Amino acid sequence: MVIGSGPIVIGQAAEFDYAGAQACRALREEGVSVVLVNSNPATIMTDVEMADRVYIEPLTVPFLRTIIERERPDGLVPTLGGQTGLNLATELARAGVLEEFEVKLLGTPLETIAKAEDREQFRALMREIGEPVPDSHIIDTDEALEDLSRREGLPWPLIVRPAYTLGGSGGGIAHTPGELNEIGRRGMRLSPTHQVMVERCLVGWKEIEYEVMRDANDTCITICNMENFDPMGVHTGDSIVVAPSQTLSDKEYQMLRTASLKIIRALGIEGGCNVQLALDPKSLNYFIIEVNPRVSRSSALASKATGYPIARVAAKIAIGLHLDEIENKVTGKTLACFEPALDYCVVKIPRWPFDKFTSADRRITTQMKATGEVMALDRSFESALMKAVRCLEIGTLSLRYKGANLWTDMQIETLLTTPTDERLFAIAEAFRRGLMIEEVAQLTHVDPWFLVKVRTLVRMEAALRAAGSNLSASLLHAAKHLGYPDRTIADLAGRTEREIRDWRKALGIVPCYKMVDTCAAEFEAVTPYFYSCYDREDEH
Repeated sequence: MVIGSGPIVIGQAAEFDYAGAQACRALREEGVSVVLVNSNPATIMTDVEMADRVYIEPLTVPFLRTIIERERPDGLVPTLGGQTGLNLATELARAGVLEEFEVKLLGTPLETIAKAEDREQFRALMREIGEPVPDSHIIDTDEALEDLSRREGLPWPLIVRPAYTLGGSGGGIAHTPGELNEIGRRGMRLSPTHQVMVERCLVGWKEIEYEVMRDANDTCITICNMENFDPMGVHTGDSIVVAPSQTLSDKEYQMLRTASLKIIRALGIEGGCNVQLALDPKSLNYFIIEVNPRVSRSSALASKATGYPIARVAAKIAIGLHLDEIENKVTGKTLACFEPALDYCVVKIPRWPFDKFTSADRRITTQMKATGEVMALDRSFESALMKAVRCLEIGTLSLRYKGANLWTDMQIETLLTTPTDERLFAIAEAFRRGLMIEEVAQLTHVDPWFLVKVRTLVRMEAALRAAGSNLSASLLHAAKHLGYPDRTIADLAGRTEREIRDWRKALGIVPCYKMVDTCAAEFEAVTPYFYSCYDREDEH
């Protein structure tokens, strides 16, 4: 039996349908009959051909009990339907339904889910294995919250993290005792266990994620690591994410990778898992933030970014296969225990619904507000960022945001210090107005490496505008290499799009295609996919 993730809501888009559909196919490949339950009829996952039995019913314990009683599945895979599937599997186990009908929880055990999701247990385990966690307080009553808010010497601002919720629901950053009481009470109401963790907010620290896979043989691999463009304080689903990490030294990368593998082993997770860490940009200090003991939003991103089918492999591990027994479908030669290698840059930008909800609070914090995301692949961070911005369909083809030139200097400073969906464009506008890298880094806490890249794109705008009708072939080639589309080049240079395109083609500046094959061409790929770029060598 596979539990789906239910409707597409703010904080949860179609990534779990992708994971669930992949898992159903993987299980049927192994000759397993699949019973699928999901309340969302508008998804590919509930297609009648996806599973042997498909139930479009409310995702509640009474309905699931009825289906289990009728279908009598041997096992339940809880980790592929996002937080919804995980919480329901936990509730079914606690209600004695799984024991009553002899249904085995496959893959990650119940005690492991509790260790990762219950804030108190997770904190205790991290201390036991010697992994650092921020100083925090576990709160489960209004009185305890009130007492905490009155305590002297608290390291404001504080971050509130509810247990067992999706997309940071009910969480937030509190700057005052009043905010702490308000956010804490809301978090406890939304948490199934009425529990929140209050901890120091690591303002300005980098947020790093590792997507990790483990089987019952204790074989562990990292699928990929990802770095958030935005510093700590923004939910990773609301952050611009770059894979692989761009600003970590090898020592930092290996240190955090070792910690991630140590954590998945200590938890005993069988399948995929997402580890989130905070790294101090001024030292080698780091903290473990949290672990998702399931296929997460980041898993879908990591799957597409690397060509490694995380949900497919996790489903096969759940029914007892090991990483060295599962074939990598992309290469047809390597096994699932082979760590992917990336020879390109991936940029993910969230898509927010503020164009539809115009009166909504545009500030983004630890509670996710995005309804989806776009992902772009290219040879460099700049060109991948430009490609991702175009994919957003928000009325701009570059970092020239509509109305940004009308912002006052004070508005720009506010947009830089307070994260919103417009902060990337505010950074670009700040550079147009002559702000230095150091000034923008101090206001945003974004790593200077990323800011230099954004400034490079802004400088290209200025160069194209200055060249005008005297645009040279070398400048045109440089602009295309940075990801500038013909229309934007034409607008900046005062030419027509047709002129730029015809001239570009006459110069032989045309896109070539590179391969996503999970192994950076170390093995020949059987079913790769491709991305376009303005490079020299074509891999197609």
